Amino acid sequence: MLPSTFAAIDFETANSNNSSVCSVGIVIVRDGVIVDSAYRLIRPVPNYYSYWNTKVHGMNCYDTDDECEFPQVWSQLEPLIEGLPLIAHNSPFDEGCLKAVHRHFGMQYQGYQFFCTVRVSRKLLPHLPNHKLNTVAAHCGYNLTNHHHALADAEACAAIAIQLARFLP
Repeated sequence: MLPSTFAAIDFETANSNNSSVCSVGIVIVRDGVIVDSAYRLIRPVPNYYSYWNTKVHGMNCYDTDDECEFPQVWSQLEPLIEGLPLIAHNSPFDEGCLKAVHRHFGMQYQGYQFFCTVRVSRKLLPHLPNHKLNTVAAHCGYNLTNHHHALADAEACAAIAIQLARFLP
């Protein structure tokens, strides 16, 4: 149900458009052990920040106006995840962002395999009051102190996946 070797990934967006990724966090896990991580800021497309998104993650145009757009950032990060399944907390969002930004830039989408820690936590931890990232992370013993920072969220997702994989056949 969850692999022991994977890349946990998290995107933050600048506005309601899924292609507006403004940061990405990636955590590489091999055989249940975190071995590498990466964090990048990205100049979003379209390049504007909504009040609500900024309220969630605290970033604005001053943080990303001088950053590279997605194709340049992804060319640096893609080798890290090559051949690995991707895990995200609420994977439809992160997979949707990845597909949308590839589509926007006319990039070939590699058909990444996604797993979702929300879905697995709902099955394995039905007693939790909710299955938000911070709730599940706390239950799994991970202290998520910088929620909505892409790398912190990817680290929490990786910790959740490692912990939940122990309960799976």
